[in-house]
Amino acid sequence: MPDSIVIAIDGTSASGKSTNARRVAKALGYSYVDTGAMYRTLAWHCLQARVDLSDAKAVAAVCRKWRATLRSEQSEVRLYVDGYFPEHEIRTLEVSDAVPHVAAVPKVRDWMKKKQRECIQFGNLVMEGRDIGSNVFPETDYKFYLDASLDERSRRRSADGVDENLAARDQRDSQRASAPLMIPLGAMVVNNSGMTPEQTSEIILTEIRRKQAEAR
Repeated sequence: MPDSIVIAIDGTSASGKSTNARRVAKALGYSYVDTGAMYRTLAWHCLQARVDLSDAKAVAAVCRKWRATLRSEQSEVRLYVDGYFPEHEIRTLEVSDAVPHVAAVPKVRDWMKKKQRECIQFGNLVMEGRDIGSNVFPETDYKFYLDASLDERSRRRSADGVDENLAARDQRDSQRASAPLMIPLGAMVVNNSGMTPEQTSEIILTEIRRKQAEAR
């Protein structure tokens, strides 16, 4: 791996990955990468192209051919399609429903892994997702896995105005044939039930600084 540092933050839905990854990236001055947004961008693109999401070959073909490029703006690495980042469009319920179908396609995950590893060109990263420490950057020394009780995570989703069956989502993610959700080897597991984002990110930052001090 290049000299750049990758901090992998994986975990279940509504475990605070995005909030804490952003906080950690800001505290360290690293670039933030939301890999879930990359899958959402592809799902949105497939919907725009009216692709049959149940047809894995069709989805894979779109992923192979679309004009998607990485850009870093304001310390955030994003995937642009034809020079456009659909920031708001990818957060719709329609796209949320489409993402699991797109993310389950092995060829899509292969493409995403390659593209996500290319993010290293932008320097030190805090990358959040579901398979960063286990599949995308398994060689990094900085791996974290966030989780919380199902009730807690459901409350967080409801507070965001989102109605989602998290138990079904957990099962789907963990049983996926390609790069399933799992605790990466060597990861620090942080169950943040009852914790504030400040408390969670401080645990992560403390561990990162401890490892960095040991490496000197």
